[in-house]
Amino acid sequence: MKKITLSLLALIAFLTFSCGSSSEENAEEKDPLFTAPLGVQAYTFRHQFADSTWTTEAILDTIAALGFTEYETGAPRGISPEDYKQMCADRGLKIVSTGGGFEQFENDPQAVADNAKALGANFVMCAWVPHKDGFDFEEAKKAVEVFNAAGKVLAENGLTFCYHPHGYEFGPNPEGEGNLLDYIIQNTDPEYVSFELDVLWALHGGGGTAPEDLLKKYGKRFKLMHVKDLKKGIVGDGTGGTPAENDVPVGEGQGNWPEILKLSKEIGIAHYFIEDESDHEFENIPKSIEYLKSL
Repeated sequence: MKKITLSLLALIAFLTFSCGSSSEENAEEKDPLFTAPLGVQAYTFRHQFADSTWTTEAILDTIAALGFTEYETGAPRGISPEDYKQMCADRGLKIVSTGGGFEQFENDPQAVADNAKALGANFVMCAWVPHKDGFDFEEAKKAVEVFNAAGKVLAENGLTFCYHPHGYEFGPNPEGEGNLLDYIIQNTDPEYVSFELDVLWALHGGGGTAPEDLLKKYGKRFKLMHVKDLKKGIVGDGTGGTPAENDVPVGEGQGNWPEILKLSKEIGIAHYFIEDESDHEFENIPKSIEYLKSL
């Protein structure tokens, strides 16, 4: 089992320091646009978690060395949520948000709430609604029913439920105006159901689903954001999937980040998680951080 090497820590520290220096120089010229704590989604490090030569401690050391202080994650297999919370806290990482599967929200939302509270999370998100060939109206109606019921249970436990649209929800609504995401947002109870905007998947959704359009239309329904960018020239196909190479460093893709971040600050989004789904996470993350700090 390998621990993170001092050379890797030194490299990360250098890159992070370089990002901070650039940000400080720009701050003399203008007020920074991105002022939130740096957060990261655990899926970014899926390769390391699947690699037995990496210890959990080494992964968390790496995340902290990159400058992250907020974390969206669940406890890895074999580690209790209480122990994982402490392991993160020991490195200055706060677990702000965690996730659950759709079936868990449907069948036992109290267990989801108990797990989130053990991790110390304030938000619980669902990132996928099971569907067959294409997400349809009946599946959207079921999602509304499950989200309203689960969201109520989570709210009673002091937690905020968020649905994370994934791009397949942007098909037309056969029984009204707009698309199926519009239907889900408009038919879920704002008291119990909020949303996490994933910028890449909004970009991948196609016409009328630009991240800034969604922020303008639904405002405070969005509580969290996945900060990720879609390669220029890629046109979404409504499947909620795209090859890893289409995830590029923030600022190098299609996202209008100055406008997205301006709107997200106006509506009060406080937690932003970089999620890099590429296979070049250690190259892309410092670039994304540097770009955000440059705004």
